[in-house]
Amino acid sequence: MPLSGEYAPSTSPHARTQAELYEATDGAKGATMNGRPVIVLTTVGARSGKLRKTALMRVEHEGRYAVVASKGGAPEHPAWYHNLVANPHVELQDGPTKKDYLAHEATGAERDEWWGYALETWPDYESYTRRTDRVIPVFVLVPQD
Repeated sequence: MPLSGEYAPSTSPHARTQAELYEATDGAKGATMNGRPVIVLTTVGARSGKLRKTALMRVEHEGRYAVVASKGGAPEHPAWYHNLVANPHVELQDGPTKKDYLAHEATGAERDEWWGYALETWPDYESYTRRTDRVIPVFVLVPQD
């Protein structure tokens, strides 16, 4: 079932502009970050219940996706992390394709596997681990057909 509700734009002008441009052009514009492909993840706000849209690195392997809650190695999780924990039903847009997914935080061997794919996508994730004491969460997205 597609996500519905009121959209609350990001308070970050750059993040808001990229997500909205990506969505408005079906990924024809705003589709990269520092030369690497991105997707747009729509979550339901943990506190507000409003729809939130975030452009994130495109971590894809054999048609499956994951999202990495790195926040550049900050000591705290990004806001969307809390949204996924509270409301794991999300929408991912990859180019013109939008699909519903159920997110779960990967652990053990599953996390190790997806962390490897994430590093292939965005090698800077490795340096982020040296900036923080937290284990950077990786969420695997399971399609909801």
